[in-house]
Amino acid sequence: MMLEIDIRHRQGTFDLEADLQLGSGLTALFGPSGSGKTTMINAVAGLIRPDQGRVAFEGRVWSDAQSGIFLPPHRRRIGYVFQEARLFPHLNVRANLTYGRYFTPKAERREDLSRICDLLGITDLLDRAPNGLSGGEKQRVAIARALMASPKLLLMDEPLSALDAALKAQILPYIERIRDEAGVPILYVSHAVEEVTRLASRVVTMSKGRAARVDLGEGALLHLPRLGDSRPGSFLHAHVNGHAREEGLTLATSPAGPLFLKYADLPVGTPIRLFIAASDLVLATGETGQLSTLNRLSGRVQAIFETGPGIVIRVDCSGQVIDAEITRRSLTALDLALGKPVSLLFKAVSVEAGGVYRLRTDPLG
Repeated sequence: MMLEIDIRHRQGTFDLEADLQLGSGLTALFGPSGSGKTTMINAVAGLIRPDQGRVAFEGRVWSDAQSGIFLPPHRRRIGYVFQEARLFPHLNVRANLTYGRYFTPKAERREDLSRICDLLGITDLLDRAPNGLSGGEKQRVAIARALMASPKLLLMDEPLSALDAALKAQILPYIERIRDEAGVPILYVSHAVEEVTRLASRVVTMSKGRAARVDLGEGALLHLPRLGDSRPGSFLHAHVNGHAREEGLTLATSPAGPLFLKYADLPVGTPIRLFIAASDLVLATGETGQLSTLNRLSGRVQAIFETGPGIVIRVDCSGQVIDAEITRRSLTALDLALGKPVSLLFKAVSVEAGGVYRLRTDPLG
């Protein structure tokens, strides 16, 4: 799959400019409010007509300002999930879902109602009315309706922004299943670092109408802007290599060293991505003796940043770059300098159940 976006568009006093080629998997459009994320996704959807440039998908031109080509949304074979569920209140869940494939030619309908319901855990909701559903249930139904259209591309515009933290935690695993099992590329708008870290195969950062692609290799989270209440932190790539169930632990291996994690029910060999908050890391020099922290990673100071009253120490651990947040007093006490060897310590429970993310294993463009 290849989505090509090469557009320029003015909306009032706002200018959007993007030149991107995106492959399969889940691509996150990440940035603050007003950065152009929704304008970009609407240009892909055909809800706005770019002033200049073109949008093409799998070699088929959807819009081209120079030649006058512009396919309306229903001819682009997309699914669109908005911030609000936007279900039809006079139809029950089953009827909302079957309406989702109304514009899809019968010969191209590949999605089965029972499969989609299983994928999103909504089989028990089919005979319910939308006004009797919780916010999380409504959004799962909205996602299912979009998938029932058998889309070639799924667009999701901050689908979790209207939900509280508990409901977000419930829905994120379903979005992971869609990413891994539905076989549909996803363009996902978000301003939440935690969502992007967990879901994205790649990230397009948006700022003042300009777009830049970031691939999520080790340390890439360090290049994402910190927005709102998003926690500063880093992620590591690792593989599950065993479990100690009686101790509530999962063992993993990363280039930075062996890891002990809070138990995660994943098969041995599973590739995972771990989010570690900078504030959960303890930084040490020299011998540390016996401590309750099971994880100790060795590295060298790569950079030192001031962040208001605090200090961020960037440590290179065998090629995996990790940020630790400390106080100015600790900086002085440890006599930290570029190149100095240090240890990063953190508890297994610091990597919460929601911070261990199973990764796709297929190659991504």
